[in-house]
Amino acid sequence: MQKFFTVALQRPIVTNSVRISLFVGTVLNLINQGGTILSGDAPSWPHVVLNYAVPYCVATYSAVRIAMKRKGE
Repeated sequence: MQKFFTVALQRPIVTNSVRISLFVGTVLNLINQGGTILSGDAPSWPHVVLNYAVPYCVATYSAVRIAMKRKGE
């Protein structure tokens, strides 16, 4: 488990995951809360956080699994 987190915190993986999260999270927020935001109401902040956190976790997990598999770990 420690090796997983060591790989997950490497700069290329974090950078890639942040980019994916920003794009996918923005699309998800527009889909899920676009009407609310456009009407001037406040979005549901827990949902905003989850819309960015979930893609980040998925991208990081996938990248770490691939990196560890390539190294034979």
